[in-house]
Amino acid sequence: MGVNTTTEQPEANVLTTTYDKIFNWARRSALWPMQFGLACCAIEMMAVLDPRHDMSRFGAEVFRATPRQSDLMIVAGTVTEKMAPIVRRLWDQMPEPKWALAMGACATCGGPYRTYAVTQGVDRVIPVDVYVPGCPPRPEALMWGLLHLQRKIDRMTRGRVTTSSEPVVIGATSADVANMARVKEARS
Repeated sequence: MGVNTTTEQPEANVLTTTYDKIFNWARRSALWPMQFGLACCAIEMMAVLDPRHDMSRFGAEVFRATPRQSDLMIVAGTVTEKMAPIVRRLWDQMPEPKWALAMGACATCGGPYRTYAVTQGVDRVIPVDVYVPGCPPRPEALMWGLLHLQRKIDRMTRGRVTTSSEPVVIGATSADVANMARVKEARS
């Protein structure tokens, strides 16, 4: 007992790392998504939990029914103007750190509905970390989006636990990214 002042090798079970790596490993390995399906994309979101795709391999198998127990909001489907304040209220009730994944064309940009009743992208309501395009996107695309979110979580530091301003767009070409920049400029 006491301080060992000799130059012996430490025991074999010693791990040297940083707080950021440990916290980020825990955050990305235990994502708890909120059960929040709005339209046909929700069926594909449910398909991710079946044995063929098995989202539990990535630590995101426990879908929560309450925002206070979840840290990932998967917005799957059309967000109407009537539903947008509810999405925002649920987002505000989630504890920090929290992430958002927009799944499907309707959640990312309003889809085929260019009407006054549909929000043209959930990013007008909450900050989105990962966009998964498609109508509806395949379960593999949602898994790919989850992997990108995990990579984004790995790059976080303790001083920067909120969502960053640069979202990840899955399967986007340089023309898609340029188009998104033009749309963003037109909105502001």
